[in-house]
Amino acid sequence: MIPPAAERAEGNALSWTVDIILAYLARNSVDSQALPKLIADLHDVLEQISTPERPPETGPRPAVPISLSVTPDYIVCLEDGRRFKSMKRYLKSAYNLTPEEYREKWGLPASYPMIAPDYAALCSARAKSQKLGRRSKAI
Repeated sequence: MIPPAAERAEGNALSWTVDIILAYLARNSVDSQALPKLIADLHDVLEQISTPERPPETGPRPAVPISLSVTPDYIVCLEDGRRFKSMKRYLKSAYNLTPEEYREKWGLPASYPMIAPDYAALCSARAKSQKLGRRSKAI
């Protein structure tokens, strides 16, 4: 189905073509074999200039604004709007994306977190209390 705006543009182009051709023929003589090409060319040009241009596709739109996707308690997936404490595994299983591919797709900086800030702090505190990540003392 043709949108109403496109129908109006086509109708305008046709009426403009008729008006311009009639005015042109009133003052100029044109060979009868060249007349159909003149009409077709004029109509094509008028259709092109009367049809509104579509805005360029900017790519995928996030489910939530990027500025609201990171909160202290959770991060929101830009693909579907779901909330997570840690999103890396979900991205791989649901969308087959690595964190780097996800960041690139949405134009995010390399520092964009894949783990909610409060959850990362909790994991860090837990690891420090268990003295993980330290080298063992030599015997």
